[in-house]
Amino acid sequence: MESIGTKEHHFVDLPIPVGVSNRHIHLTKEDLEMLFGVGYGLNKLKELGQPGEYASKEVLTVVGPRGVIEGVRILGPPRKFTQIEISMTDAYRLGLKPPVRDSGHVQGTPGVAVVGPQGVVALDQGVILAARHIHMHPDDAAEIGVKDQSKVKVHVPGERAQVMENVLVRVSQEYKLEMHVDTDEANAALLQTGNEVKIIH
Repeated sequence: MESIGTKEHHFVDLPIPVGVSNRHIHLTKEDLEMLFGVGYGLNKLKELGQPGEYASKEVLTVVGPRGVIEGVRILGPPRKFTQIEISMTDAYRLGLKPPVRDSGHVQGTPGVAVVGPQGVVALDQGVILAARHIHMHPDDAAEIGVKDQSKVKVHVPGERAQVMENVLVRVSQEYKLEMHVDTDEANAALLQTGNEVKIIH
C-alpha cells in the first residue's frame, strides 16, 4: 500500500469512512422475548454500515444507579450475549464507570436494568465504552499490512484535527471497511458519519 507524506505523518493511501455510534444495545433472543414477549422479532428501521446489521424500530429504557436513559435503540440481529454500548457522558448520567472494551468482552463490566414494554431484565454485567475500532475485510488488511486485533494510529483531519491512538483493527470476511467511534469521540473531533480518516503509516 502506497503512503502519502506530510511534514508530520505518512498516511496509508486508503480513506476509511467513519461511522459514529450512538448509544445502543445488543440483545440475546432470550432477553428480547423477556422484554417484548415470547416469539417477538425485531422490526428493521434501517441498514447499518456492516453487512447484515441493522437498527431496529424498538427502543428500551436503561436504568442505572443514579439515572435513566430512555429511547436506547436495539441493534439487530440478536446476539449470543446482551451488551450495552454507551459514551462516557451517558455513563455519568447513569452513575456508572464502564471500562473500554472490545465488543463481546463484557466480563467484569457494570450491569443495569433494562425496561421493555413487556418486562424487565436485570443485567449483572454488559455495559461498556466500546473501543474505537476499524472493521476490515481481509483483502484490505493484507493490503495495509495489519491483522485482526492489531492497533493503529488514525489521523482525523479538519478544524479539530487529531491523532487517535490505540484504534483496534477487527478483520472478518463479513466486514466492510469502516471506523467506529462513539459520540463523545466524534464530537471532540467534529466527526460525522461519512467523513473519512486515514491510518498513519
